[in-house]
Amino acid sequence: MPIEPERLKKLIDDELKNVGDARVVDHVRNFLVEPKTSLRDWDYGTPDEKYLCWIVLVGGSDTAIAYCEDGFGPRCPWGLVSASGGNRRNSMGMDSGWFPTFMDAYFESGVAVDLPIWRVFSLDDSWEIAQPLTEELPWAEAWDRCYNARQSDPNSRFTVHHSIGLSSSAS
Repeated sequence: MPIEPERLKKLIDDELKNVGDARVVDHVRNFLVEPKTSLRDWDYGTPDEKYLCWIVLVGGSDTAIAYCEDGFGPRCPWGLVSASGGNRRNSMGMDSGWFPTFMDAYFESGVAVDLPIWRVFSLDDSWEIAQPLTEELPWAEAWDRCYNARQSDPNSRFTVHHSIGLSSSAS
C-alpha cells in the first residue's frame, strides 16, 4: 500500500523529536512543505521508467528532499532531488543522493549549510570521525579551516561535519 501524506509527516516528526538541537529542528520546519507527488525518472531501469516520489522539503538552489518507496527505497527512501523537476533534473539521481533517514538527507542537502553547526574533525585510521578540532562555525569558514589543517598537516586527515546529537531511536 502506498504511503500517505499524513504518514510521511509523522515519519519526519518522529525523526525531529530525536534531534538534540532546537536550531536544527526550527530550520527544518521552515522548509517543510505539504507532501506533494512528483513522478521521477528512474535512470537504472528500462527507458522511460518512472517512480512516484513525495516532495517533503524545498530549500534554496533548487534543492528538495523526496521520499520514494521504489528505486533506492525501501533501504534508502529519502533522497536529494531537484525542486523544479525540469529537463534531466526530473531524475531521481544517483544512489549517493539517497539516505536511510530524513535527517541524513537534510544534513547532506544544501539547506543545512545555512546553519553555523559545522566543525572541523580529525579522522582516525579507519576514516571515521575522531574528534572535533573547532567550535561550531558557518559552512564556508569550517571548510576554510579544514583546508588549512590539511595543508599544515598533510599526513593527517580532516573533514567538516556537524556534531548535532541524534537519538539512536531516530527512524
